Amino acid sequence: MVKDTHKPETAMDQLDQRFQASIAKATLSMSPVQGLLSYIDWSRHLAISPGKQLELLNLAITQNLALAQYAQRTLSVGIPGTPSHNTNLNIEPPISDKRFAGDAWKQWPFNLMQLSYLMAENWWDEATSDIRGVSQHHLDIVHTAAKQTLYALSPKNFVFSNPEVLQRTIEEKGANLLRGSFNAWQEFMRQYTGAANPKLENFKVGEQLAATPGKVVLRNQLMELIQYTPTTRQVHPEPILIVPAWIMKYYILDLSQHNSLVRHLLDQGYTVFCISWKNPGVEERNMGMDDYLSMGFFESLNAINKITGQQKIHAAGYCLGGTLLAIAAAAMGKQQDDRLLSISLFAAQTDFSEPGELSLFIDDSQLAILEAEMADIGYLTGEQMSGAFLLLRSDMLIWSRYIKEFLLGEESSYNDLMAWNTDTTRMPAKMHSQYLRRLFLHDDLSEGRYPVNGKPVSLTDIHAPVFCLGTETDHIAPWRSVYKIHQLCSSEITFALTNKGHNAGVVSEPGHKNRHYRVLCRGKNEPYLGPDEWLAQATYQEGSWWNSWFNWLEKRSGKPVSPPSMGNPEEGYPLLCDAPGVYIFEK
Repeated sequence: MVKDTHKPETAMDQLDQRFQASIAKATLSMSPVQGLLSYIDWSRHLAISPGKQLELLNLAITQNLALAQYAQRTLSVGIPGTPSHNTNLNIEPPISDKRFAGDAWKQWPFNLMQLSYLMAENWWDEATSDIRGVSQHHLDIVHTAAKQTLYALSPKNFVFSNPEVLQRTIEEKGANLLRGSFNAWQEFMRQYTGAANPKLENFKVGEQLAATPGKVVLRNQLMELIQYTPTTRQVHPEPILIVPAWIMKYYILDLSQHNSLVRHLLDQGYTVFCISWKNPGVEERNMGMDDYLSMGFFESLNAINKITGQQKIHAAGYCLGGTLLAIAAAAMGKQQDDRLLSISLFAAQTDFSEPGELSLFIDDSQLAILEAEMADIGYLTGEQMSGAFLLLRSDMLIWSRYIKEFLLGEESSYNDLMAWNTDTTRMPAKMHSQYLRRLFLHDDLSEGRYPVNGKPVSLTDIHAPVFCLGTETDHIAPWRSVYKIHQLCSSEITFALTNKGHNAGVVSEPGHKNRHYRVLCRGKNEPYLGPDEWLAQATYQEGSWWNSWFNWLEKRSGKPVSPPSMGNPEEGYPLLCDAPGVYIFEK
């Protein structure tokens, strides 16, 4: 069992907790000890690795010689105003990158700036890789710190070293920088006052987003259960329960009308239920993973059985909601509860031995700091969670926006997915600590140690067919990590791999341009295929993976019948309010 460390046990524990909480406030919830240990581990082992030092010295000399040779070639033809200046002659640099793909970056002196920057990136990549004796976790932290520092120092981020910004500044006589300053001031005031972003006016929950008609048929302290109004005259008898992650608002699966997975399921002739998790506050601080299972999944399952009269259901879980679904399915299998007709897991990990870039923020030192801070307020704020995700993609999510809005002075446009991404959620202290320690840090689920009601469960007890989705560029749940369910579960698994990332890959409605996926089924008890073998054998298809999943569900569903009633007051499930409910609006 994992010790609940969010509540001090003694006066000395409380002193430690309060002191570490004050440190967390000053370090943006990051552990300074872990950062220092990582630097010491890296620097000391580098100091006793003369071979690595010589390798880095040789790389630096090679890079400087290449830079000098390239500068000599470009100087003779690339300086404006010289007799040999030739703007039509492009001399390819020894290193190139799509971030500097514009023609302006091929001109002097910007070609030298971008080349020297890319060489520095390459050198630091080598300097923070493959050093004998260094803990891989420490090495990853140092590597990421170096990468983030270089992102901030990119020539693209400064007026006089970014040719596009410089040209715009000259053409507009600095008006772009004035607009950018105004944009920066507006952003600061919004952050300071908590005011709503006016750009989100066209993306209101219950109007443009999360607008699929339905009713809330169950509400408890942790969640609301939404039953959606059918859109077809007949429906498959087996309903679908969607279990979203509690680290995000559920309506990523019910965005706009055209890309709502809920609406598409309804149009395919299914009765759809979805959990909307409460945005927890201080009152929910002591709710743990068992509460999310019992009050979330199992109460929803029981309600669906009573409302529809069906004992067999399809269940689908997204991200950590999929992990929760897998845990519930394992517990049900252990108890020989066969109500799950099928299980669908979207970008959901069940083995956390290689959890991806989030592992940078998960170790004992970091969790101690986080738990100390959560103990003060009772929950993890949405800003803390979103900050970690921003850091992992700072080049795209921070610096690209900085250049566009603050240097070029342009207005950023929003789409429904971006609007959803700004709607952050909190997490109860106890639950957040438990899932980080039990799943990410100790990998209890894949090791057969994860307890449900005090007894360990194993994914080997899952016997229902599984549809599992991975996304190619997922930095939260890397597809090779998601794929490890093949090693844990012997039931039939249909694995699909789609392009794009953790969110855009899942929200991939039919008709969306530039979408493709691969899919392959491993039969029950068939031999294991490694991810590379699977990749070589899987069928490549253009279009949306949704169609493949819809076909998969249909083959496991009964012939259509009349839709069930909305709610069931006689059984204790009255119609409480219209979808999307009230919990979704909690800030």
